[in-house]
Amino acid sequence: MYQKRELPLDFQHHIPILRPSIHSRRANITVKFQDLYGFTVEGNVDDANVMNEVREKVREQGRVWWELEASKGANWYLQPQILSLGDGIALKTSLKLSAITNSIALKRLIRKGIPPVLRPKVWFSLSGAAKKKSTVPNSYYNELLVAVEGKTTAATRQIDHDLPRTFPGHPWLDTPEGHAALRRVLVGYSFRDSDVGYCQGLNYVAALLLLVMKTEEDAFWMLAVLLENVLVSDCYTNNLSGCHVEQRVFKDLLAKQCPRIAAHLDSLEFDVSLVATEWFLCLFSKSLPSETTLRVWDVLFYEGAKVLFHVALAMFKMKEEELLLTHHVGDVINILQRTTHHLFDPDELLTVAFDKVGSMTTNTISKQRKKQEPAVMAELDERLRRLNTLKMGDK
Repeated sequence: MYQKRELPLDFQHHIPILRPSIHSRRANITVKFQDLYGFTVEGNVDDANVMNEVREKVREQGRVWWELEASKGANWYLQPQILSLGDGIALKTSLKLSAITNSIALKRLIRKGIPPVLRPKVWFSLSGAAKKKSTVPNSYYNELLVAVEGKTTAATRQIDHDLPRTFPGHPWLDTPEGHAALRRVLVGYSFRDSDVGYCQGLNYVAALLLLVMKTEEDAFWMLAVLLENVLVSDCYTNNLSGCHVEQRVFKDLLAKQCPRIAAHLDSLEFDVSLVATEWFLCLFSKSLPSETTLRVWDVLFYEGAKVLFHVALAMFKMKEEELLLTHHVGDVINILQRTTHHLFDPDELLTVAFDKVGSMTTNTISKQRKKQEPAVMAELDERLRRLNTLKMGDK
């Protein structure tokens, strides 16, 4: 039976700050080191210097959040600021304005990053995971695991196949204990929502949640709120219809926000889903360095799925001039992969995502989804008909 416990994942105190010598700066050598969450990072000396700068920014941002906790209370981000005003309409109006002002200020603060030590409780509260957990008995997760123990399904078989392939080499995830914790979270959720069951990509998402959250059970509820409330429905169902819709919406947004890139990629017959499918299914966890991914997730859990489009568009926007010089599909993929793997500075990415990519509202994206859904469903129905025809022909 699962027992609630804190996961042994405190890597931050064991990471040395890299100070390359003048000679190593001149020689563009490759260095390896662990990041904040225990992943081995390979890069050049410039990357190491960026990582050191990011680590200092994390400390500075931590001081800001701790000062707010000290002055406003531990859960200040959940409560609107109450001003010292008279009773009546003026008070109600001021409270509404205060809540709006605080919401904008909190959005800006979150976009600058939630300190790693505070991420578990801030995510759990702001995402809705705490509220979701509160609607069921405290024993829910334990009882779920007991109920599914020993049961075998297509989902459990695929999960068992994917466990050793999920961040191999990580000092905790790639151990029997890490595999067992990840399996419990994924198997438990596959029985909670049989429509989703398990989809490849969720293993990376759940693994990173395990590294961030203090307990396995909290990671489970974060996965639940992510799939049930934050992301578009049907993204991880058998036919991936929601994911197909997201890809079509992204292609339209790319044409609108980055028309030169979109036109050039069309001339190369490059399908953006070649790279964007993994981005959306894994929520960038396989593509970006861990702290950059988690900075994206900071905003995702507060602002919603529109954030994924902002970030995906930023990937293309950042390399616009270089991409416009490409002549082959492979060159496009190489540029984007090289860019994402070395985005060690989250601010570099998020500044482009929110300041240089045109604004998008959740409502606008919802309308785009509804527009694309009929075409996606028709395409999936046609695939199913063809598959059934082939099966009939084989008999």
